[in-house]
Amino acid sequence: MGDHDIHPSVTEIAEDIAEMEIRGAATIADATARALAEQAAGSDAATPEAFESELRDAARRLLDTRPTAVSLPNSLRYVLQRTEGETVEELRESAVAGAREFRDRLDSAQTDLGSIGANRLRDGDTVLFHCHSTDVMACIRAAREQGKSIDAIVKETRPRRQGHITAKQLRELGVSVTLIVDGAAGRYLGDADHVFVGADSVTADGSVVNKIGTRQLAVTARERDTPIVVAAQTLKLDPTTLTGQTVEIEMREESEVLSEGDRAEIGDITVENPAFDVTPPRYVDAIVTERGQFPPESIVFLMRELFGEQASQPWEE
Repeated sequence: MGDHDIHPSVTEIAEDIAEMEIRGAATIADATARALAEQAAGSDAATPEAFESELRDAARRLLDTRPTAVSLPNSLRYVLQRTEGETVEELRESAVAGAREFRDRLDSAQTDLGSIGANRLRDGDTVLFHCHSTDVMACIRAAREQGKSIDAIVKETRPRRQGHITAKQLRELGVSVTLIVDGAAGRYLGDADHVFVGADSVTADGSVVNKIGTRQLAVTARERDTPIVVAAQTLKLDPTTLTGQTVEIEMREESEVLSEGDRAEIGDITVENPAFDVTPPRYVDAIVTERGQFPPESIVFLMRELFGEQASQPWEE
């Protein structure tokens, strides 16, 4: 079984995730489920064993794209665990149905989360944002639909400047936006009533893995007594950490930080470009999910309820 059995849509989606053409945990999870559905629908496997092998190959191809994006394996886990049947056609139908169910739940989860997160915001609040998160945007959208006026301070979030996406979407919601460079966050935290950030993943002890710079912002926010709220669907909970597995931090290309021309001018230096950092639970006030809001130390109970004591890896079976 090899790459020739993987549907072209899977390869295309995997490449788009790796290149960050598809970004954001919910968007990645949705695309992953869609890719598995297309793999299942387009498979011409002759036997159930061959079909399941192809589906696992496709899952592993997708899994290799972003090692820290926990929404991706959670999406794969959901679809593969619901792929059942004695014949190829039964397996195909259950895989496609599982992917559809997952994508439908994804839609309602973000709406529910947004309503819960909006309850933390009052009319006239100023919110400071880091990076871009569709879960965070759902909270702001819900607050605006409730008629609340919100002002925004947006960190540009280098090196890829995802803050520009946040700024654009906030303006579309009628929010007044001030864009700042990352290093200016400490100066503006005194003007903010809340810091809202998303999460790439949340570990069993309530630590938050998010875009590099989150920890630094959270530590400074705590010193300034500005509450920091993490908006994260249960899709972002990392069940592998229940058994003590450590989080792998993705290192991205140095070209995002330094051009070839600058490198030639500066000389022989090492460039490191970690995509994420880990914020300990003591710096986080609340984690807002579609299941309610939790102090970070309580997230382990929700994780056990959702996943049991440890998560299976169905792409390896």
